[in-house]
Amino acid sequence: MSRERLYLFDTTLRDGAQTNGVDFTLHDKQIIADMLDDLGIDYVEGGYPGANPSDTEFFAAKPKFDHAKFTAFGMTRRPGRSASNDPGLAALIEAKADAICFVAKSSEYQVRVALETTNEENLASIRDSVGAAKAAGREVMLDCEHFFDGYKENPQFALACAKAAYDSGARWVVLCDTNGGTMPNEIEAIVGEVVKHIPGEHVGIHTHNDTEQAVANSLAAVRAGARQIQGTLNGLGERCGNANLCSLIPTLKLKKEFADKFEIGVSQEKLATLVHASRALDDILNRAPDRHAPYVGESAFVTKTGIHASAVLKDPQTYEHVAPEAIGNHRKVLVSDQAGRSNVIAELERAGIPFDKSDPKLTRLVEEMKEKEAAGYAYESADASFDLLARRTLGKVPDYFRVVQFDVNVEQRYNALAQRVTVAMAVVKVDVAGEMLISAAEGNGPVNALDVALRKDLGKYQRYIEGLKLVDYRVRILNGGTEAVTRVLIESEDETGERWTTVGVSPNIIDASFQALMDSVVYKLVKSNAPV
Repeated sequence: MSRERLYLFDTTLRDGAQTNGVDFTLHDKQIIADMLDDLGIDYVEGGYPGANPSDTEFFAAKPKFDHAKFTAFGMTRRPGRSASNDPGLAALIEAKADAICFVAKSSEYQVRVALETTNEENLASIRDSVGAAKAAGREVMLDCEHFFDGYKENPQFALACAKAAYDSGARWVVLCDTNGGTMPNEIEAIVGEVVKHIPGEHVGIHTHNDTEQAVANSLAAVRAGARQIQGTLNGLGERCGNANLCSLIPTLKLKKEFADKFEIGVSQEKLATLVHASRALDDILNRAPDRHAPYVGESAFVTKTGIHASAVLKDPQTYEHVAPEAIGNHRKVLVSDQAGRSNVIAELERAGIPFDKSDPKLTRLVEEMKEKEAAGYAYESADASFDLLARRTLGKVPDYFRVVQFDVNVEQRYNALAQRVTVAMAVVKVDVAGEMLISAAEGNGPVNALDVALRKDLGKYQRYIEGLKLVDYRVRILNGGTEAVTRVLIESEDETGERWTTVGVSPNIIDASFQALMDSVVYKLVKSNAPV
């Protein structure tokens, strides 16, 4: 049975750039655009040429895509101007792009209040702009802004705007839920009416996530006949974001209702790189990935409860709706105070730690883990510390070095510029195979100073930790009062880009931090197979 073609339009670099705290550089845009093309996205919207120097420079030369059509975004001609006398329209047509996506109001209320013009002028603006871009040889589409709100107030005018674009040669007429408040049943009903006037293979959907239903609304539109979906990686976008392509793509590829009926440009092979693409975007933005994101999140295929873990070990389908490997994710069984023997065994197997199921030390490991979590340790958030706890309990961690003592001082003083500054200094004394090594270092805080001092000289092990760096540091107070217990989580990264998390717990924040730092260094040595 032949499948219908469904087209994916990415607006991460335009609508996603409106996310609070997101500011793409030109280099960022080039990297992300290439990544989207490699993934198999059909249209990559690069931005709004003429709106700012970065977007204008981005459209000065067309990217060398293998798959995607490079798309410029902009407004239709302004009311009262001709198509030949509108600088914004001219900038769009001059941009080095394969396609142009215009935006125009399709709500009578918006035309009256926001544009302060007439319905007739708005329709003429759509016709003139689409016609001019079409005559210039561009593939043209129109984002019908506020379409669903406009349709509910005046369906004839909303449809007239969409029809004006289609009749003037637009390849796609995209229906936008601009305010993000439309329900899935409304989307499906309204799109169903639109495709009676405009063929579904020319209708697109653009949804916002203000009711947490952007993905559901996009799928509802497809059910009703729309054949283009606009969205962003990781759901970036203004306010609550846009439809998340990292959720839509695997749903379209892996869920029978859509996979049997539709074909998209993302292959099975590229689908398996989706987690990488999602996290690469977060890395570019210097943001922590959403652990709980569907499909691509670190917790998307995590099992914590012992009963569930036991079932997953027998057959993953008992608690997984799709295979995590299909999107480049992986299954993980957490070890926590709720965990039973099955969780621990699963985590040992995942970590590649050799063990014997009949070994009584396994029971001791479960008990010790629960004792430590009762004291405040959180091994479900600290994979490397659990790895070391397991290896130590099973007798498999070499005694690489021993910290004899450490000292940390924090001092306020005047620097050479007569500015009052706070400086931290740490001294660490380490025994490496009988050789005493003393290192001192300054840092921008006591933990940073300790970290630098500890890793400054580990003798014969120094070469194994050269690429190690601390990338995140989180502190949580576990109880109140002057005797509060502190939990410290440290995330580290090595020269290959691999990351791991370690934990320390103590009433003293420096002591808790040092525990986590020590675990990080020892884990790196274990991972590197450093000789004893």
